[in-house]
Amino acid sequence: MQYLSTRGHPDRKRFCEILLEGLAPDGGLYLPESYPQVDAAMLAQWRAVFNEGKPGGYAALAFEVLSLYIDDIPAADLKALCDKTYTEAVYGNAAIVPLKQLDDGFYLEALSNGPTLAFKDMAMQLLGNLFEYELGRRGEELNILGATSGDTGSAAEYAMRGKKGVRVFMLSPHGRMSPFQQAQMFSLMDENIHNIAIEGVFDDCQDIVKNVSNDLAFKRSHKIGTVNSINWARLLAQVVYYFAGYFQATAKDSQKVSFTVPSGNFGNVCAGHVARQMGLPIEQLVVATNENDVLDEFFRTGVYRVRASADTHETSSPSMDISKASNFERFVFDLLGRDGARVKALFGEALSKAGRFDLGSDPAFADAAARYGFISGKSTHADRLATIKATDAEHGVVIDTHTADGVKVAREVWNRKLPMIVLETALPIKFAETIVEALGREPDRPAKFDGIEALPKRVKVMPADTALVQRYVTEHCA
Repeated sequence: MQYLSTRGHPDRKRFCEILLEGLAPDGGLYLPESYPQVDAAMLAQWRAVFNEGKPGGYAALAFEVLSLYIDDIPAADLKALCDKTYTEAVYGNAAIVPLKQLDDGFYLEALSNGPTLAFKDMAMQLLGNLFEYELGRRGEELNILGATSGDTGSAAEYAMRGKKGVRVFMLSPHGRMSPFQQAQMFSLMDENIHNIAIEGVFDDCQDIVKNVSNDLAFKRSHKIGTVNSINWARLLAQVVYYFAGYFQATAKDSQKVSFTVPSGNFGNVCAGHVARQMGLPIEQLVVATNENDVLDEFFRTGVYRVRASADTHETSSPSMDISKASNFERFVFDLLGRDGARVKALFGEALSKAGRFDLGSDPAFADAAARYGFISGKSTHADRLATIKATDAEHGVVIDTHTADGVKVAREVWNRKLPMIVLETALPIKFAETIVEALGREPDRPAKFDGIEALPKRVKVMPADTALVQRYVTEHCA
């Protein structure tokens, strides 16, 4: 399996090369040269593997999916990595990602049972084990530079803490995460974990990560890698739970389903796009945004318009307070027939000069919904409160603010003919203030997180300056 850049760079690389690299040399994102195809016979086989192997069914399914994309890790080693990652001990449930039925045919897929109570654990735990394996095989070290709007940071740090040969430098927007999210990250005292709070918004953090990744000399001399969803390995791991959700919601492999995904950076729903391109019978991929509706605007109009930091709303679903969806480039690459030169012009020159591009009149956009299944919708703070209240009153289930965005939009578009699966993004304790506003009571808190907000914190506050971040990395990577 060879991987190429969305911006047309001539090099082709294998999985373990791009695992440690992050962005391509031309600033593009990596994708496989083609998506492996899954036919009816393979779906039936994978369904049996998933259903018969519990506990261990999810790990076995992960091995089947990843094997199609990873041919430079011996099969026995890859299987061992999957078995090590996806255990009941880590995720608290034998099914790993069980479905919760709210109505007949309407489900939540529970992705938040991992160590940091967010869906990011599903991929990050595997990524930590992959990094340690490959670095050990090479006898090398890696300095991970990442950006988080909330959940990526803690998931990465919990996955990488104590890992041999790995240091983590995680950027987050100063004061913009929930108190619980901040406490999860900043209370870690492991020597290989470094938290940097950037005075700005998430997009400022993400820009710094991209700037460093595009500084090839610095990137190579300091062995910089990334855990953000620009890293193909992380997105690939997320593909697995689309198959797992499908197998739980259907009895036969000819049936279609739809997925609704709370979306900010487009990584989570992009994994659904990959699963659909592989042949998983997905009717619709529903993109649910909050007030930061860059993606909703695109799927309605064809206009991709980046907002300035001052125009990025601070909302009660803060992990989606994003105005530049870094994974969106992967979908546009497919949408435009994998024309790397055109993608480079759009995401390079067009965005840097005008901050926008318009595909509304492009024939490729005209039939995008039919070809790729994408539709979208938007949710506001008032919608979140109403959805949290209704879901608790009608089903006795408390959902977090981001999942509420998904449920609200899903109910608006669900045709009741096909199963609808909403991807749960986090447990509600991570956003307790809004849950109290909606329900008048605190959400349940796992005992291991009692008093976490009062723990000592270790974090460096810094201006949004790439050079300062590079200097900090240089000083702390020795």
